[in-house]
Amino acid sequence: MLVIFVTIVVWYGRQIHDFLSPSAATVTVPSFIGQTLNDANAEIARLHLTSAVVDHQLSDRYPKDVIIMQRPQSGVAVRQGRQISFVISDGIIARLMPDLRYQSMREVQLDLSRAHLQQGKVTYVRSDVVPEDHVISQSPAPLMSVHEGDTVSLVVSRGGRTNIAVPDFVGLTIDQARELATRSGIKLGQIVWTPLGKSGPPHGMVARQNPSPKTKIASYDPVALQVSSGPNESGYILRQVRILVSVPSSDETGTGQQQLDVRLSLTDATGRYDFYHGFAAPGQKLDFTVTAVGTSLLDMYVNDKLVGEERLGTEPPKVYSSSHPSPTPS
Repeated sequence: MLVIFVTIVVWYGRQIHDFLSPSAATVTVPSFIGQTLNDANAEIARLHLTSAVVDHQLSDRYPKDVIIMQRPQSGVAVRQGRQISFVISDGIIARLMPDLRYQSMREVQLDLSRAHLQQGKVTYVRSDVVPEDHVISQSPAPLMSVHEGDTVSLVVSRGGRTNIAVPDFVGLTIDQARELATRSGIKLGQIVWTPLGKSGPPHGMVARQNPSPKTKIASYDPVALQVSSGPNESGYILRQVRILVSVPSSDETGTGQQQLDVRLSLTDATGRYDFYHGFAAPGQKLDFTVTAVGTSLLDMYVNDKLVGEERLGTEPPKVYSSSHPSPTPS
């Protein structure tokens, strides 16, 4: 019994000693930075250490699943069994630069926040085309590959001339009005073709305008025109058309791009104009309501290549008199 008692006392004493004074065997921590987690754990086991992943971070230097930080650092002497803590790379997320042109600074801040980008240097310049506090250009350019956290430099409009006198367009044909607007530095906005009855002006003549003549406006403020459809207008020429188009997929375009340069062009009795020009994702749906006069065609361009054409309406016969033949798209 005495032998057993002494044996138990010695065993407990050894356990308490080992607990209070662990093994003095030490190892020097090597550098695990740049290694994959699997390779590092194999070395950890050989050195009789333990490991734990304590965090993940994006990195444009280290690929995904590679160690970018460790604690303790390399060169530190530790006892066997010590835990080595690792921070692992999640790699870098590449994105396409959003198109910020013509957007207000408030809209820019929202887009940059969604893309996890930072606003960089902002340069203000005069512009007769882009309204005040709207973006003229950007760097990186739209659709360039960027990474989260990248900075974006902007050139922003300080505004342009604000003392342009609006010319008198009333009584001019629509072609004359467009020529005068170009010479005067005026931007034409909405052009509404309206049947004004038998006593109305001839077809294609400007009947009203907004703002009125001699009003002082900025160079980028639009002037709206109301144009006569002609005394023989049947009421079927003027159409409000809802357009729902689908941007072609990457397979259809063969580009593999995540953002495509899309332009929608309308040709009708008033001429040809682009009513949409911007960037859209493959397969994205675009919904518009446009006003078309007479025989009208819709052309869709992707990256400046014609990818589709659709007839929106056909001018009914005998709408115009023989002295005013019906116009057709050029």
